[in-house]
Amino acid sequence: MPRMPKSSPLLPNRRSFLRNTVIGAATATLAPLCPALSAARDLSPAPPSPALAPEVKAFELDEIAISELQDGMKSGKFTARSLVEKYTARIDEIDKHGPAINSVIELNPDALAIADELDRERRAKGPRGPLHGVPVLIKDNIDTADKMMTTAGSLALVGSKPPKDSFVAQKLRAAGAVILGKTNLSEWANIRSSHSTSGWSGRGGLTRNPYALDRNACGSSSGSGAGTSANLCAAAIGTETDGSIVCPSSSNGLAGIKPTVGLVSRAGIVPISHTQDGAGPMCRTVRDAAILLSALTGPDPDDAATAASASKAHSDYAQFCDPNGLKGARIGVARKYFGFSDAVDALMEQSLDAMKKQGATLVDPADIETLGKFDDSELLIFMYELKADLNAYLARLGPTPPVRTLKDIIEFNDRNRQKEMPYFGQDLFVKAEAKGPLTEKPYLDAIQKNRQLARTEGIDAVMDKHQLDALVAPTGGPAWLTDLVNGDHVAGGSSNAAAVAGYPNINVTAGFMSGLPIGISFFGRAWSEPTLIRLAYAFEQTTKARQAPRFLPTIGPG
Repeated sequence: MPRMPKSSPLLPNRRSFLRNTVIGAATATLAPLCPALSAARDLSPAPPSPALAPEVKAFELDEIAISELQDGMKSGKFTARSLVEKYTARIDEIDKHGPAINSVIELNPDALAIADELDRERRAKGPRGPLHGVPVLIKDNIDTADKMMTTAGSLALVGSKPPKDSFVAQKLRAAGAVILGKTNLSEWANIRSSHSTSGWSGRGGLTRNPYALDRNACGSSSGSGAGTSANLCAAAIGTETDGSIVCPSSSNGLAGIKPTVGLVSRAGIVPISHTQDGAGPMCRTVRDAAILLSALTGPDPDDAATAASASKAHSDYAQFCDPNGLKGARIGVARKYFGFSDAVDALMEQSLDAMKKQGATLVDPADIETLGKFDDSELLIFMYELKADLNAYLARLGPTPPVRTLKDIIEFNDRNRQKEMPYFGQDLFVKAEAKGPLTEKPYLDAIQKNRQLARTEGIDAVMDKHQLDALVAPTGGPAWLTDLVNGDHVAGGSSNAAAVAGYPNINVTAGFMSGLPIGISFFGRAWSEPTLIRLAYAFEQTTKARQAPRFLPTIGPG
């Protein structure tokens, strides 16, 4: 859910792109694309010596893919139990101690028992599919009807036990995945305050970026991003309303898929906006993200938006992972999202060159002409829908939580100000509470306006005009220094058009700046996940850009 629309002028302190301060003179580097590009020099300021980093021992499961885990379980090298034990030990070693990433807010006390049952089933019947016995983490705004809580990071929901699994949790269990635990997040998915620090919650504290511990993991799916990148799980689930899958995926060097709204059910997920909310995979590779997405889709009677997916979803998105997928593709370059950093632009140019060398035709520029025209109305929709959707979610929880409405949450936060609001307040909550019902004309007008501007006159129009398969843009800048006093300092972003339209968006790592990952976004029409996966996978296989984090204490000034 939202990191808040950083790419748009919604909120004063969150729209600064740091045009003059984001390592402006640095030349970005790209992992080898081809022999000609592999010789590119890294002129970025040299990171500090790795000797300064906390000692982090090599881990048997570092950078391991889902298919390799399955091969290991098939051969007897691994069991679901042994994988749970290994990941749990690693979480204790580097998430709770050592560099203390602090990405996991709660472990599932039933994980070993679930793994044992899945091991017995494998021996008796064979695996259910590619996720059988695979440990995954899910964000702490996704309901599980087990011994874990679902709190959205807020102390106001401590003790909350949802009456049933979210559809996402149901689908994961049906696929044979082991829900290992829940990840920390920006509290209430970053919708409480216009001055928040991404990755911080009252219940979970601050999640750190594993590439540089003083840098931000981006929000709101910060724990899912940092934990997956740090190899604390095989894969994770995040949620997004605007930027909160793709931004932490970019900042943590991951492949993240923000699906078309309606492809994955939102039932049982703490909401912000039913117009834009969605859940999706965050993984170290595009193929793993495609495998995980395959398990999540399907119509859900509790989420009317999923009805359209009955004829649009695929049972195997990994089939679209084609290493030659860029050949013959027509890709539009959304130039209006560039320009916030010379270094990021240089990295994007290398990325575009890599696509051309693989046979893609670039239409440059291919700009969304309506950018900037739906920013204020996006926030207005959030305020209306937050109140209505959150109140409806809380009403379904039963008697367990001490809060039943948004108004109750505001009052709880005021009473517990020292624990809940030591760094930033709840101005957005207060604005949302002041809104009326979803029948009011300002809300209805904003919905109609945004659909017209982001879809018909936005992404659809530019893709029709140039006959495009996808649009590309930098996902954002390098991870910023975490600042609990002043809040986030964001260096650009391109998530808002796809978010407002409800269309899919995939981040994949493009390269690194001073040791910090930078992502590129592939986005396009509704239900175009197969095309986007094909393009993103081919780009990933061409660049091989991901590097595992080194847990450095700092990168230096940036």
